[in-house]
Amino acid sequence: MHITRKLLSLAASSVLLWNTASFAVDDAELRKKGEYIFHLAGCMGCHTDTKNKGALLAGGLSFNTPFGKFYSPNITPDPVHGIGKWTEADFIKALREGVSPQGKQYYPVFPYTAYSQMQLGDIKALWAYLHSISAVAQPSKEHELSWYVFRVSNRGWKMLYFTSKEWENIAGKSAAWNRGAYIANALAHCGECHTPRNMFGALKTSQHYAGNLAGPEGAKVPNITHDVETGIGGWKKDELLAFFSEGATPDGDYTGGLMAEVVDNSLKYLSKEDAEALVSYLAEVPAISNVIKSKEKKRRSD
Repeated sequence: MHITRKLLSLAASSVLLWNTASFAVDDAELRKKGEYIFHLAGCMGCHTDTKNKGALLAGGLSFNTPFGKFYSPNITPDPVHGIGKWTEADFIKALREGVSPQGKQYYPVFPYTAYSQMQLGDIKALWAYLHSISAVAQPSKEHELSWYVFRVSNRGWKMLYFTSKEWENIAGKSAAWNRGAYIANALAHCGECHTPRNMFGALKTSQHYAGNLAGPEGAKVPNITHDVETGIGGWKKDELLAFFSEGATPDGDYTGGLMAEVVDNSLKYLSKEDAEALVSYLAEVPAISNVIKSKEKKRRSD
């Protein structure tokens, strides 16, 4: 009996050591893949308060919405203030179901509605990469929400507007189109900004990518459907690729504001193959006529 207890104790200790230091022996290729997913998923742009010189992924970035002000949390491996004590299963559940390790329902300002479509291999790779980031002992800020917004209401919201399902390729579409669709809808979550929302903050799926008059921080987000007059239907392939890599628009200008950050932190990291796949997908997004006059453009000096 004494030997059995000792063996169980050693086993428990081994599990603890694995949970706290597993990524020291993790596969370098997995972390490399995770870094790529990290960029495409826009993690840096939301979880780093660059305006106030915040540490990488330490959170604190504010998001003004009709429901109040939200702050992004610390997702560094810090065991107290970050995700250092999370398990891989906790991370998967957060992205797939929008639920914290403590069972709290996340507000959909966290785009788990898109991330729930991520392939399991990509989630695991991202998890591995996040544990290579330096831990930052910075507490996450409490949201400043309107009086009528309660976390418990997220359950009802999910019942009405959310279904968790991993992305499945669409039969009859090319491999490039499917890859582009996966990048746009699951990883880069383009629709979260480029699709208008109803009064409850849910996406109006009938106006997929048609632009948003009240996007993040109240900014106008342009129509990126294939409509020639009001969308990007008139853009050529090379023009879209130039936009992804440097934010250049067909009229010789450059995007600015929040979209410039998306280019810098995410789109410019697209591989040539993935950039072309994204072009293939956007070229077939059904055209919707919807005029969105954005004031986000500005010429870059870099």
